[in-house]
Amino acid sequence: MTALERLATGLRSALGAGRVISDRQELRTYECDGLAHYKVTPGLVVLPRDAAECARTVKACVEAGVPFVARGSGTGLSGGALPHADGVLIVTSKMRTIIEVAPDDERAVVEPGVINLHVTHAATPAGYYYAPDPSSQQICSIGGNVAENSGGAHCLKYGFTTNHVIGAQIVTPEGDLVELGGRAPDSPGYDLLGAFVGSEGTLGIATRVTVRLTRLPETVRTLLAAFRTTDEAGAATSAIIAAGVVPAAVEMMDALAIEAAEAAVACGYPAGAGAVLIVELDGPRAEVEAQFEQVTALCDGNGAFELRIAADPAERALFWKGRKSAFAAVGRISPDYIVQDGVIPRTALPEVLRRIGEVSRAHGVRVANVFHAGDGNLHPLVLFDDGVPGEADRAEEVSGAIIDLCIEYGGSITGEHGVGMDKAKYMPRMFTDDDLETMQLLRCAFDPAGLANPGKVFPTPRLCGEVPRRHKAGETTPAELF
Repeated sequence: MTALERLATGLRSALGAGRVISDRQELRTYECDGLAHYKVTPGLVVLPRDAAECARTVKACVEAGVPFVARGSGTGLSGGALPHADGVLIVTSKMRTIIEVAPDDERAVVEPGVINLHVTHAATPAGYYYAPDPSSQQICSIGGNVAENSGGAHCLKYGFTTNHVIGAQIVTPEGDLVELGGRAPDSPGYDLLGAFVGSEGTLGIATRVTVRLTRLPETVRTLLAAFRTTDEAGAATSAIIAAGVVPAAVEMMDALAIEAAEAAVACGYPAGAGAVLIVELDGPRAEVEAQFEQVTALCDGNGAFELRIAADPAERALFWKGRKSAFAAVGRISPDYIVQDGVIPRTALPEVLRRIGEVSRAHGVRVANVFHAGDGNLHPLVLFDDGVPGEADRAEEVSGAIIDLCIEYGGSITGEHGVGMDKAKYMPRMFTDDDLETMQLLRCAFDPAGLANPGKVFPTPRLCGEVPRRHKAGETTPAELF
């Protein structure tokens, strides 16, 4: 009997047979997250119902020396929840209780499997909502959002998940239940909670999360502006921010992304648009009205040929329908695609988009651009047909070239999707060896055995027992031992 088989027997005895999956066909359900480009069938899947069962599962993995990976709803786009073939996939989707909504404290306490949008549904009757809004907010879970430090369209004004998490109960990589942060706005000492949020399952598993609730704005105004080119739309974006206006969201889609959205959801964007901007302002009525006039004038002055203002919530939802469906919509125009997630300075948008177009044409690979223009967070969708020999390789080359462009312009290899499996190989392009060594020291402090989500984030693993020092020529490195 293998270590994994013995582990499965022990977990069935402790948790119940229905909570442990080992059937090969059932396991394939969990072979990838939202990035289907990478697939691994897990050795075992466990579905804990509470924090104690999650901790018991991790502790059993540690005792058996078996690696484990946490998974929420499986909507991630970087391969962060990609299973380990000889490990355990711990799925938190059954831990979905909203424990408390406390509007007087502007807080809510939820389990990791709670769906993002359900937090807002629970808080809305009291006049509050949960601000982070990934495009997958109808299905993505809070635990996954915490692991990836997810953002969303409205992160320009309201920030990312890390700005809205004030406490968490976690299972450490050694199987202990630990509290980080709390209900207070800030906790003394080292910011371990800040280190945990966005650590992609390498520092533990969240089993309870205390989130900040935001009061619903007095008014919301939404504008759809159509431009002939992405240059004009990019210039309008920079002009809006330069004027001192900070919208809740500024989103851009190019012609190919618009084509896909129209095919999928018939959003009715202006015909002939080379790019559209969705600009949303919220807050006190007087402030929003004044800023809205500025925004419409700036869009008009930078070449917008059509401006539409949402007259009611239904029209606002239609504006957002095309943008929110963009990733899935490209399936209407391409059998396969890679979603990228780089960041550049906002003022570099026109030039970088032109260079992405040049890379696209040089490789004969189409790229649809849909992104958070307000903070320069790009989401190029690299389209290809895996059934055509060589196309997948060319798509990978284009994807890598886009990441290189982001670094060249002083940006980042990821804004909100995380590093995961997909971008680990690009980490040395952005960080020095000393940078990566320092990061791995933190990881080893939490996970000395290296069992929590191994093979993610870092291009090569590190032996946690090794004393850190500079590598000398001719020596065998930790990476070479693997």
